Amino acid sequence: MWYGGEDATSDWTAPGNPLLRLDFFEEASLPGQDEVVFFEELYRSHGARMKSVAYNILGNLSDAEDAVQEAFLRAYRGIAAFKGTAQGSTWMYRILVNACHDMGRQRRRDETELVPEDQLPASTAHAATDAPLRMTLEKAVAALRPRHRDVFLLFEVEGFLHREIAEILDIAEGTSKSLLFEARRELQSTLGDVRGRQA
Repeated sequence: MWYGGEDATSDWTAPGNPLLRLDFFEEASLPGQDEVVFFEELYRSHGARMKSVAYNILGNLSDAEDAVQEAFLRAYRGIAAFKGTAQGSTWMYRILVNACHDMGRQRRRDETELVPEDQLPASTAHAATDAPLRMTLEKAVAALRPRHRDVFLLFEVEGFLHREIAEILDIAEGTSKSLLFEARRELQSTLGDVRGRQA
């Protein structure tokens, strides 16, 4: 199930709700600001939504919490590299997405090393055959290529605008739109195949 943050407040953006939109342009940047205050403000403003983003990428609440913590540690260690050319929140979400992917790769390596190949879970296509539509959709999203999945989740689930996604993922705004279009097309194809087999 996709997650909206257990203590999500007005800092979390519901898709299509402009009243809950994060303002990436008015937020204060770091230069001239105390580092501790900077990170406290980022966590207070974005902690719940960061956990939601991490959960939707990783699919596990404990891993999501670890990813948020890791993102803040990485940001603190790399604060010297932050030039203030991007908003603090944009910079943090970029670090968070990278931390999630690193954790996901490590988790897959660990699972592959610990579980014999013939005992690994069945592929998404087979597992989704008898699943309810919602579970099928979640598995189909999980099977998307990483960059397509990131754009889909950030836009459709988290409610970010394409310009925000472009800043977070360090891609062009047009690329974000193209990736979302391709992700939707792949999901429609997958869901259509599943419905056809169940008919």
